[in-house]
Amino acid sequence: MPQLVPSDWLPQLIWLAITFGILYVLMAKVALPRVGSVLETRRNRIQSDLQTADELRRATEEAIASYEQALAEAKQKAHAIAQEARDELNAELNAEREKLESDLSEKAKAAEARIHEAKSSALKEVDGIATEVASDLVDKLIGVSPSKAETEKAVAAARQN
Repeated sequence: MPQLVPSDWLPQLIWLAITFGILYVLMAKVALPRVGSVLETRRNRIQSDLQTADELRRATEEAIASYEQALAEAKQKAHAIAQEARDELNAELNAEREKLESDLSEKAKAAEARIHEAKSSALKEVDGIATEVASDLVDKLIGVSPSKAETEKAVAAARQN
């Protein structure tokens, strides 16, 4: 093996130094600048992407806030419209209830008047019927027919007692 021969060590060390120097120069002047520029390009792209993402995040947050505000306003308007409709319906119902109550009151008054009229008419007829019955009873009991005026007077007196 040539590496183990001591007389070959000096040329091997010289060639090692020359090869190391050439590789060092190639790496320092060619490869490392290219790798550095690629890394710098990637760093710039990542930074740009992060800035864009941050701007988009802010825009999204603003859009969400705007949406939530619009939604809250829409809910508030819907609530106001619903309340207005409820108030309007309540007013209509109250007006209709008052109208129905007044109609029912008028009908009740008319019915009371008819009942009172029917009652007084019935009482007048009762007086007439009572007069006729009393006259017939007296006639059948004692055989004498009293006059109509006497019978009416007796029925009126009996009614007051």
